[in-house]
Amino acid sequence: MSAPGSTGRGDTPPPAPAERLSAFDRPGHLRAPMAAIPEPCDESAVSLAAKIRTGALSATECVSGFLSHIEAVNPVHNAIVSLRPREEILADAARADAARAKGEALGPLHGLPIAIKDLSPTAGLTTTFGSPIYCGFVPDEDGLATARVRAAGAIVIGKTNTPEFGLGSHTFNEVFGATGNAFDPARSAGGSSGGAAVALATRMLPIADGSDMGGSLRNPAAFNNVFGLRPSFGRVPAHPSGNVFEASLATDGPMARSAEDLALLLGIQAGADPRQPLSFGLPSLGQTRIIEGTGIRIGWLADLGGHLPFEAGILESVETALDAIPGARIEPVSIGLDPERIWQAFSVLRQIEIAGRYGALLGDPRTRDLLKPEFVWEIEGGRRRTGLDGFLARQTRAELHIEMAALFERFDMVSLPAAQVFPFPVGWRWPRSVAGREMDSYHRWMECVALGTLSGCPVLAAPAGFRGGLACGFQLIAPHGREADLLAVARRMERG
Repeated sequence: MSAPGSTGRGDTPPPAPAERLSAFDRPGHLRAPMAAIPEPCDESAVSLAAKIRTGALSATECVSGFLSHIEAVNPVHNAIVSLRPREEILADAARADAARAKGEALGPLHGLPIAIKDLSPTAGLTTTFGSPIYCGFVPDEDGLATARVRAAGAIVIGKTNTPEFGLGSHTFNEVFGATGNAFDPARSAGGSSGGAAVALATRMLPIADGSDMGGSLRNPAAFNNVFGLRPSFGRVPAHPSGNVFEASLATDGPMARSAEDLALLLGIQAGADPRQPLSFGLPSLGQTRIIEGTGIRIGWLADLGGHLPFEAGILESVETALDAIPGARIEPVSIGLDPERIWQAFSVLRQIEIAGRYGALLGDPRTRDLLKPEFVWEIEGGRRRTGLDGFLARQTRAELHIEMAALFERFDMVSLPAAQVFPFPVGWRWPRSVAGREMDSYHRWMECVALGTLSGCPVLAAPAGFRGGLACGFQLIAPHGREADLLAVARRMERG
């Protein structure tokens, strides 16, 4: 079997938010009780990699510590799936130690454990895409970003959980079940990189990969108090892929607990590939326009002029977090384009892409009944779209690009929340209403991410603190190719 494509809730209402616990909680700061964290697991990926290179810590010691922590914590959260046998992983670690002892060249992730998001093919390791259709699928090759991570010396120990084919910002599927939030396992982890975010926040992994079409690197980062970075289109090329001559809605990207770890993984995932023409010509990841000691101009998009509903406390939390960024000057701003047009363009292009990639699964009687209702809805909607629908959606995307270019003449970046709700009960399929407004689709509650996706600009998701023990976050959107600016701001946030 080949890889697909190319690359309800209960009756309990959501609880009212409690008082804010702090003005700003740095990423990775755990507020929920959990098992004791073994010594290697509370360090950054940068620090661990340096210790392994110098011999201060062996890869075997590092991997063993993480595996023991996974054994203690993962049964509660269900973030890591398809975990390889411990003896196989330790054999890889021993080979990593032997390579260092021989003086061989070591990659920047040498000896570090990583689990790959279960949407990315991994050679020799079960890749289900969160679907029972592929529960026994073992690819022959890695996806491009995964291959780069392996080449950098990381030891792939398993996969991170994801919703079926990555649809929906809530990580549950019929193969592995649901992933519980890092701070309250009875709440959603977000998605679709929910397993990755929870594994990071609970210290089961030092670093994690993810992907993002409709907030999949941003919503779970917000829900679990870590960083997620959706790169500019072309920054992290994919292979195999679909239409390489058009900026895809989806991209791979990094997640981490610190800015330096985020930069480390992005530097490995990124880089031009001759099979991806849009991957060339981007500014260097080391070229930032954010100079130490200078101000940062941030345009605050808030709720897009009242268009977006937010659960009580989110806008206030994000405003406080933005104000805490050293040197930040925050100014309210509007996008200059009807937000509903942005959402509709995103929805049309998304449906067309999903129907094109996966439509055969709905047409095949062997697989049709194994698809979740939301997936069927996307495919059927995509089949009803016309060529004119796609043209008009792309025209809106082009207009958004012009509007964003105008904003970036006045601001270094713009911001809005990374999720419209706090983590909701894990048993819900999706929130049916937000702030009293009914949602008309399974993903409308995540509308705040559509602007970043459609723009093709790089977007950083960063923590904005807690309410009632539940995390929220915000997005910073920079000009195309300016991931370095976002990383510079993330470093400022950490220093405080």
